[in-house]
Order: sequence, then C-alpha cells, then structure tokens
Amino acid sequence: MFTAVYRWKLKKDNEERFIEGWRRRRTEEIYRKCGSLGSRLHKAEDGIWVGIAQWTNKETWKAMQNVSVDDMEAVEMMRDSIEESLPSIFMEVVEDLWQAKPFES
Repeated sequence: MFTAVYRWKLKKDNEERFIEGWRRRRTEEIYRKCGSLGSRLHKAEDGIWVGIAQWTNKETWKAMQNVSVDDMEAVEMMRDSIEESLPSIFMEVVEDLWQAKPFES
C-alpha cells in the first residue's frame, strides 16, 4: 500500500472552503475516477493541515496525476485557501494495524 501525506498552512478564515474543496476533489472525484483507497484530512495542534491519502500502489497514485479534473471549482476552492504548501511525504506501508484489533483476546 502507498500513502501520500500532504501538508498546508491555510489562509485565515478559509478552513471551511478548503474542507469543501478537499472533500469534493480529493476524496470524491479521485476515489471515483482514480482508484484511491480514500483519504483523511487532519488539523494538527500547530495549525498545519494534513491530508493523508492511500493507494493500492505507487503506480496507481502516479497515474492519478494525469487524470482530467471534473470539478475545477473544488480545485480553486482549495488553491485559493492555501497560504503555503509544505513538502509532501510519500511512504510505503510496512505493517498495517490501523483497523485491525490484534491485541484483543
């Protein structure tokens, strides 16, 4: 499994607009068109926003980069809300206990 971690500083008072753009573009459209396994959006204690998206493999994630966008308004909502994009982090899952309950008897 391949995981992409995206990070941003948002402009003041743009959080709701960003969230709506993220849901429409990053979750719904990419899930529907590109085969992602879904994503989560987080707000860290330091105010940095973090999006975590999972894919079956890196090749599927790379292919998403070339897929046309249906909802340009959602892209603009996100773009207009970002003060600064921070470096992304890309990872391969080594062991997954996210939803498993291996310690319960």
